[in-house]
Amino acid sequence: MTGRSMKFDPEAWLRDDVEAEWALTRDRQQAAALPGGTARETKRGIAASEQSGIDAIINAGFVSERLPMLDVVFDRLVRLMTASLRSLTSDTIEVSIEAVSSVRFGAFLNDMPLPSLIGVAHAHEWDNSALLVVRPELAFAVVDVLLGGRRGVPPAHIGRPGFTAIETKLVERLIGVVLSALGEAFAPLAQVGFTLDRIETNPRFAGIARPTSAAVNARFRIEMDERGGLVDLVIPHATLEPIRALLLQRFTGETLGRDSLWERHLVSELHRASVDVEAVLGEQQMTLADIMAFKPGQTLLFGTREDQPITLRCGGRTVGHGQMGRSGHQLAVRLTDRDTDKPGKAFRLRGED
Repeated sequence: MTGRSMKFDPEAWLRDDVEAEWALTRDRQQAAALPGGTARETKRGIAASEQSGIDAIINAGFVSERLPMLDVVFDRLVRLMTASLRSLTSDTIEVSIEAVSSVRFGAFLNDMPLPSLIGVAHAHEWDNSALLVVRPELAFAVVDVLLGGRRGVPPAHIGRPGFTAIETKLVERLIGVVLSALGEAFAPLAQVGFTLDRIETNPRFAGIARPTSAAVNARFRIEMDERGGLVDLVIPHATLEPIRALLLQRFTGETLGRDSLWERHLVSELHRASVDVEAVLGEQQMTLADIMAFKPGQTLLFGTREDQPITLRCGGRTVGHGQMGRSGHQLAVRLTDRDTDKPGKAFRLRGED
């Protein structure tokens, strides 16, 4: 026995205990995956069964931030994409939103189906990037449509490992149209232009953000006469940071997404709407007993002189005053005061003299 005293170190004891616990958990996961022999590996080469450790801890603190105005932008994007893709394909196009969610950027790349065409877009005004992922079903459907494929026949290229240069160029046209529509969708909030920087087929080369960074994933379904598929728009929160305050606002019907054609139609219909205008010669308060005692031939005195202006009312609100007169065989009122109209305009009353 040595004469040196043993000093207890609580930090070292806790560190050794945590390392032992992690090692035991890892051994159990590996042992559970061995009998089946089908342990799945992600695109980063990490076994899926081993991601429940540190990834679970990281994702436990992941709280998605609600951006109300972003939903309005995506709804506007659907309308713009429908019109733009109809011009591109000369075919019937239906675009709908499948889902809008917050994801980890690395988790999205891991779950991406292959082969997919990944368009890396650059937002010049925000000096950042976004991803537009065209899934294989949609990519081959677009190629068939642009090359004049028969309608109603699904594409038969899904089993191929990748895309040719011609197919990539054709899908690039689709990506360009969607990015142009995306810039127009953001226009009511901020002026931004998205341009295609490059197209990747390997998710490892599409890393525009850290794997743990939060991002918004908007998934759209594009149907072209019984052919189509999904396209994913991935925008990191760092890209949206310049307009984050605007996206946090709640949409209450202001100018965002206004439809000028509908506004003009509504204004024209309102101007043609018929309303009743009353010319009030006089008013007097009476008791209910006096009103119930009315008899034919009874004279009611209102205390109004002949030259006293009368009141014009519409919908219970006073809209002006005027003088009673005659125009032909009809009673008329000449407007004497009205802030929004020129004095001297005559309003004819219903009925004849």
